[in-house]
Amino acid sequence: MPKRKKPITSNSIPKTILFFFSVLQKISTVLTVKFASLLFKSPIKYKIPKREYLMDQKSKQQLVYIPKIKKQIMTYEYGEGSKKILLVHGWSGRGTQLVKIADKLLELGYSTISFDAPAHGKSTGSSTLMPEFIESILELEKIYGPFEYAIGHSLGSMSILNAIKEGLPIKKAVIIGSGDSVNDILLDFVSNLKLKSNIASKIRAHFEKKYQINMESYSAYIAAKSCNIPILVIHDKNDEDVPYTASENIHKNLKNSTLLLTEKLGHRKILGNEKVIEAISHFLEY
Repeated sequence: MPKRKKPITSNSIPKTILFFFSVLQKISTVLTVKFASLLFKSPIKYKIPKREYLMDQKSKQQLVYIPKIKKQIMTYEYGEGSKKILLVHGWSGRGTQLVKIADKLLELGYSTISFDAPAHGKSTGSSTLMPEFIESILELEKIYGPFEYAIGHSLGSMSILNAIKEGLPIKKAVIIGSGDSVNDILLDFVSNLKLKSNIASKIRAHFEKKYQINMESYSAYIAAKSCNIPILVIHDKNDEDVPYTASENIHKNLKNSTLLLTEKLGHRKILGNEKVIEAISHFLEY
């Protein structure tokens, strides 16, 4: 795996949290790992912005139970097209976050199925991890499928690749601003909290013991090796949340992919960019 460029540091973490962890790591490594692990799996539920109101109002919404994780998630059926496309948001996102892409897909005659992942949006719970995103995708395929295609953003992209690895039967996929190595994500997380780097491995060990999983096995570059369908990989070079080198590495490990790198769109504006949406439309249609 090639050496990864360090992402631009985020300044969005409240100073109170940074201060809390600066004190805590001086007192106890065990407590630092415990509270950092809780924070890592606790998304923020943001208020729905005005641009997503219409999709929220016009979607048929339903709480769906996901047996394997024993949680309910809110689903959104949008449009009347017979061919369905699955949309998967990222961490701290919502089922309506890919609204601009969804509106274009409706123009092309598709309908979309999206959802609030566990502990996100209108779904129940306050904590989650990527395996629950993946289980949600696989269960929704049984309920709403078959899906023609899947489009994901950030953690949603990683989840789609892992779902394909586990048998999600789609013809094409689009992944936008995807993370790659779970180990790198943990290192970035502790770095942003200004914690010592060894805390990342301790958090990983904590989760692996608690959930009996190998966290790095969920990395996108690993899942990519099992994906045979055409995949469009999109990432912005100025993404401050996830380095574009993550998508470059995913692209290298995919068998049939196209890499589109944009500039000055960041991690979220890319979802509403007209040129990006046109590129997605062209990829799916031809």
